[in-house]
Order: sequence, then structure tokens, then C-alpha cells
Amino acid sequence: MRPIGELPPPFTVLWKYVKLWEQFSIIEEELDLTRQSQELSQVRIDYQAALYALVEDGTKMGPKANILVSGNEIRHFAKFILGKLNVSTEQSASEDYIVLFSRTMDRLIVNEADLLLALAQEFQMKTITVSLEEHTFTDIVRLISNASMLVCMHGAQLVMSLFLPKGAAVVELFPYGVNPDHYTPYKTLATLPGMELQYVAWQNKEIANTITYPERPWEQGGIIHLDASEQERIKKSKEVPRHLCCRNPEWLFRIYQDTKVDVTSLIQAIRSVVKTKPGARKQKWANGLYPGKVRESRCQASSSEASVTKLSVTWQIPWNLKYLKVRDVKYEVWIQEQGENTYMPHMLSYQNHTFSESIKPSTTYLVWIRCIFNKTLLGPFADVLVCKT
Repeated sequence: MRPIGELPPPFTVLWKYVKLWEQFSIIEEELDLTRQSQELSQVRIDYQAALYALVEDGTKMGPKANILVSGNEIRHFAKFILGKLNVSTEQSASEDYIVLFSRTMDRLIVNEADLLLALAQEFQMKTITVSLEEHTFTDIVRLISNASMLVCMHGAQLVMSLFLPKGAAVVELFPYGVNPDHYTPYKTLATLPGMELQYVAWQNKEIANTITYPERPWEQGGIIHLDASEQERIKKSKEVPRHLCCRNPEWLFRIYQDTKVDVTSLIQAIRSVVKTKPGARKQKWANGLYPGKVRESRCQASSSEASVTKLSVTWQIPWNLKYLKVRDVKYEVWIQEQGENTYMPHMLSYQNHTFSESIKPSTTYLVWIRCIFNKTLLGPFADVLVCKT
């Protein structure tokens, strides 16, 4: 068991690449206006945006409101990591396979062999297991990046699903008492526009198919440190109630269970989502250069004699636009009242606009702006503007 507060292994390895960002800013200064410089800058911005949009905020489990990233940014980052690891995404039609991410310390699938056989028979493709203990990070990325399906118990390993090819399936398994609707970071990742993954959640509903470990240390799901009445309540509970992340004893008790997977119900759950052979579409990375950040963005508030509050926003074109021949250029502007969970999206063809609808006086607004080329190539959002009316 890793110490509390330490990053899970997949996150630890990915975090090493985040550290390259500081080096990239130095590298870019030494490069001319080349495709390499543009790609380095784009990858740095894309992953930063993806990371801070998808991580939990420490107070709740589930997707953050108004995620400012799409699957295009995630896949751009994945492409960069694949390139750094010299991993090819080319595969032949005869190489279709399912990956089961195996755990060896906790959250075990006690009938793993039966599950592998059932998946192979149902989908008529080979099944393989990977684990953090027996495979290198590069090997895991290579296997997942060409897989048709990834099956894994709920946990940090599922972050590796960002390397799956389009059309593949992600199957997330939940132990008894753990409601999939309350823990959705990997569902959020899989269903982002542009990821094009098929997501399946399965939960063990049979208490007879679970093995608990109340005598373990508390950080591994043990509950013997609690008084007897609380221990008994937790053991009898059928569902972990919503809670703060991530030291709730009932949550830890249930998430560190071992599970005997009901193979029949799992296959039914997969088939309810995966209607055809998973992973039929080969990976296709978007061609073309992405727009950079818009520059010199500013905002200013004003009020008219009719007591109408207005918010004017201006910006300059991305640095690389003047070097490219682009048919269609649009600017996406998101305006969010500070503290609220909703935003107002606007699509514009020019670099300045005065907003008045729904703009209130004495209010702080957050404004995001990004450029879009040819309707599909999404640039990164510029640094958020904080605008006070």
C-alpha cells in the first residue's frame, strides 16, 4: 500500500512529463518558427488544461463543472507521450485483443481466469493481463494503445485509458456498495467529445461475491479502530453514502474489497453498450496545425445612461495565424459569473465584442477565449480574464 498522499504509479510516471514543460519554454526560445516549436507549445498547454480540468478538487468525487477541455486536447497529449516512448499505434486486423488491468495487492478479481476466458469467448479475441508489478510503463502504454477493450477495477490505473484508440471500450468495475454514479472521473474522461470511447460501468451487487478486510490498517480499508457499533453499521451498509474525498472509513472499507465478478451480468452490461466489435476503428490522429493562444486579451466594464451594464472583451490573433492558410477562423468566448456553475458560450468571427445580455453590475466574471481553425482544430484557452463590472 502506498503512503497516503503519494501519487498512484500511473500518475507518478505521467507527472514526469509535466516536469518537461519548464524545459520546453527554454527549448522554444532556441527554435525558429517551426512546426516543432508549435507542437511543443501546444502539447504543453493541452496537457496542463487537461490535468487541471479533470483532477478531483479534494472535496467531492465526480466530474468538475464546465470542463474546459475536449478529447482533442487529451489525444494530442497522448500522441506526444507515445512519440516520446517510441510506441507505434499501427496494428494489423489480426491483432485485436482485450486488456485486463490486473491488481496484485488489493481490489483483486478473485476469478480473474474465468473472466479472461469469458471475455475471449464472447468477443472472439485474445485477452491479456497487464500489471504495474510485472510490466514497465512503456509496455503498458504500448499494449493499451492498440487494445480493443480495457477492463479494470475502479482506481488510478484507469487514467491509462487516455491511450486507447478511438472506438475502443473502457469497462470500469466497482466493488460491492460503491455506486458508479458517485465516482465518475474515468467516465468523464472516456466520454469527453473527441475521445470517442465506449464506456461501461459494472457494479458487484452480491454481498456474497465480496471479500472484506476489516482487520487491515485504516488506510487499507480496515475498520477495527472504530467503535463496535460503527463497525457493524459499515458492514451492514449496502451503499457508501456521498462523502468527502478520500479518507472516509466506509469508502476505504468498500473500495479495498476483493471481488468475484459475476461474469454473466458483466457480459450483459458490456453488450448493452458495445453493440459491435469494439475497437473496429483504427486510430487516426488529426492532421494540421492547431491555433496558438489568443494574445493580449483584455476586458473592460461600462454602464450606459439606461443603466445597462456592458462587458467589452478584446484580444489579438494567435501568433501562428499569420503564417498559416486557414479557411475558417472562429473565436470561442466563455463567460462565467464567479462562484456559479454555469457559463455563457459565444462563437465569434472577430477579435472584440461588447456583451450586455445577462451582464450584471457589481459582479465578477471569469472569461475564457480560444481560437478554432476550420471548425475542428481547437486552440488552448488563453489565461482566464477576471473582469469586474
